[in-house]
Amino acid sequence: MEEKRQQDAACAARSGGAGFKTMCGGQALIEGIMMRGPKKQSIVVRRPDGALEIQEKSLTPVKERWPILGLPLLRGVAAFGSSLYNGVTALMFSAQFFPEEGQEEEPSKLERWLEQRLGSERAAAFFTTLAVVLGVAVSIGLFFLLPTLLGSAITVLTPSMLARNLAESILKLLIFVAYLALCSRMGEMKRVFAYHGAEHKTIFCYEAGLPLSVDNVRRQPRHHPRCGTSFLFMVIAISIVVSTVVFALWPVSNPILRFLAHLAMLPLIVGISYEINRWAGRHDGAVTRLLTAPGLWLQNFTTFEPDDSMIEVGIRALELVLPQQRGEDAW
Repeated sequence: MEEKRQQDAACAARSGGAGFKTMCGGQALIEGIMMRGPKKQSIVVRRPDGALEIQEKSLTPVKERWPILGLPLLRGVAAFGSSLYNGVTALMFSAQFFPEEGQEEEPSKLERWLEQRLGSERAAAFFTTLAVVLGVAVSIGLFFLLPTLLGSAITVLTPSMLARNLAESILKLLIFVAYLALCSRMGEMKRVFAYHGAEHKTIFCYEAGLPLSVDNVRRQPRHHPRCGTSFLFMVIAISIVVSTVVFALWPVSNPILRFLAHLAMLPLIVGISYEINRWAGRHDGAVTRLLTAPGLWLQNFTTFEPDDSMIEVGIRALELVLPQQRGEDAW
């Protein structure tokens, strides 16, 4: 009990009191949460027997290894790629404790072959990279290729490039919102999204300078302005603005060429979205409230209220990545 009180006091001291904004953040997993701090990453998963499975590792910022990737716009692309890879790795780690009924536990011939040729660590890295590539490909197909192909149907009614740009923009937003709404209705995802709520509430509690207790965390809101959902919406919104400007100056009617143009613009779109989210996360005011409002609303689909056991996981995951020195994790 005394150790817990000391941890709470240290947490409150590190947070700097109300109004503090931390760079610590995380991701919901299968029955768990990943948290990332300035120097450490933790994964905490509640096993079927109720015990906590914990994995920790030290972090080296990408910009320290390649300083050029710390420059504006480039740092957004680097952060996005790193988050995708680490997120998939963490998700695969959590999934191994909850195999599906009847799932084949023996490794496949391909897995055995890769382990023999590459070793277990490199084989795991290969499958993680493959999962990231496939995930990005599906996302690009769903949110960029599909709206481009469907938007071309409006040419039957009018040759107007403005009408076509508007149709594609509306389709992007509709597909994105429908995708989140559909995911929120899936039974398997509801608990993941409840852990997402636990992650947000835990971060809010820390930023408020309150001791990290279940009661304190439970009282916090579950919608956080610096959420990945908000970032994804910003990517969609910026892609609409950028593509509208580009295609107004360079009218392209062929749907394949339009999609390839979208693909070429994607790194710039991600970079701009990251910089806007970064700025909005550090400031408070009417403009930032306007910028973050759509993302906060979309979190009605991607966050649910957690139970106490989920909050306990969030608290433990955050405690493991908090820096010792005050202000090291300031956003």
